[in-house]
Amino acid sequence: MQVVAPSVPSSNTAPEAVHSVYVLAVAVAAALGGLLFGYDWVVIGGARQFYEVYFHLTSAHVIGWANSCALLGCLAGSLGSGYGAEHFGRRRLLITAAVLFAISSVATGWATSFSAFIFWRITGGIAIGISSNVAPLYIAEISPAPLRGRLVSLNQFTIVIGILLAQVVNWAIARSVPIALSPQALYSSWNVQFAWRWMFTVLIVPSIVFLVASYFLPESPRWLVAHEREESAAGILKRIGGARYAAAELASIRSSLTARTASVSSWKDLARPGVRRIVLVAVALAILQQWSGINILFNYAAEVYRSAGYGSNDIFLNIVITGSINLVFTVLAIVLVDSLGRRKLMLLGCAGIAISHFFCALAYRHHYLGRSVLVLTLCAIACYALTLAPVTWVLISELFPNEVRSYGVAAAVSSLWISSFLLTYTFPLLDRSVGTGNTFFLYGLVCVGGLFLVYLFVPETKGRSLDKSSMETTAVP
Repeated sequence: MQVVAPSVPSSNTAPEAVHSVYVLAVAVAAALGGLLFGYDWVVIGGARQFYEVYFHLTSAHVIGWANSCALLGCLAGSLGSGYGAEHFGRRRLLITAAVLFAISSVATGWATSFSAFIFWRITGGIAIGISSNVAPLYIAEISPAPLRGRLVSLNQFTIVIGILLAQVVNWAIARSVPIALSPQALYSSWNVQFAWRWMFTVLIVPSIVFLVASYFLPESPRWLVAHEREESAAGILKRIGGARYAAAELASIRSSLTARTASVSSWKDLARPGVRRIVLVAVALAILQQWSGINILFNYAAEVYRSAGYGSNDIFLNIVITGSINLVFTVLAIVLVDSLGRRKLMLLGCAGIAISHFFCALAYRHHYLGRSVLVLTLCAIACYALTLAPVTWVLISELFPNEVRSYGVAAAVSSLWISSFLLTYTFPLLDRSVGTGNTFFLYGLVCVGGLFLVYLFVPETKGRSLDKSSMETTAVP
């Protein structure tokens, strides 16, 4: 499908070196929200085996609820951030997320009742929903086109750092537990009474750093132009790339905002014929990223590796190894995303994760456990970190035209959290009903479907001006 685009001045001019340092600093500061997101998202994987004992959780449904309830907050935060980012600006929402992270981390860690624990986990989820929506949106809008893929991928990089930090903190705080320990002795142990509390509480330190950094961030130039504050936008763009770059960007933003006679400023405009197709593709990509099954290897790593024959101490070490692999391949993704392009990486990722899941299913079925399962799960994580994890966020931030971007990104990210909730909630049920191996086989089938989705419907957006890169102006190869 080819749609003719209005004439838009080119703004692919690369910023001068000194300005590249400035925009990198801004992107890193905004991406700190990703670090908090990653930590808060994964810390529960190490804490849950202790707070489940503390709160006497035994039902698979209740365990799934405790592990997935934050995702309802993620959904609420993501939906609310669409309106908030449009009307209050990107910077204010990042500050709000930082405050919520700081409060919820301490309140969750020192909750004395299960209902309080659930409430504060959902509150922390709201912070995740806001930061996961606004941070990549903000970075995409402030980044020059030649650098945008790498700078938006910084958000995924900090998410991965947060994941690894949570895994290391969990490993450092948890104490070795003797195998033969009575239920009463286990309940009275350091891990059950205090370890899980400190695992959550540690997040307050990076939350304060993010709060201070967000306070000094400039507002998005595109948001400023949309709210008739062109002078402020011009000043920020000059700091990013100089006077010529600022002039070209302002012309491009103005053109994209005035190209259509109707002003798009609400959720209902996502149903417009030209935009609806973009929404469907972006939502499908968000669902694919989650239903690829990789987050199970972070949130339920203990169960996966325990079923593969590993003991408690080895499980924590394996979890740290998965985080390290995740970090290394995310760095490689940042290097490749603007050279290989988005489509190639997504196709590679779908194929690689599917193959890893299918072989993992075979390993469980034929009882080739232990090291075989560890290697195959590490392969799946490596493929995910190189491809679906960062590139999905980049595509979601690039596919929508400027005037619906905040709502479009919110819709896609909200779909991501809904699918993530379903994934996280259903894994204990699937694991008990069909077994771990068959569960991985199902995730592999999802990845095969994703391969066709990307091949047929996802365009290449690398190197395009943000105001020219939407699917409305791009043909699918």
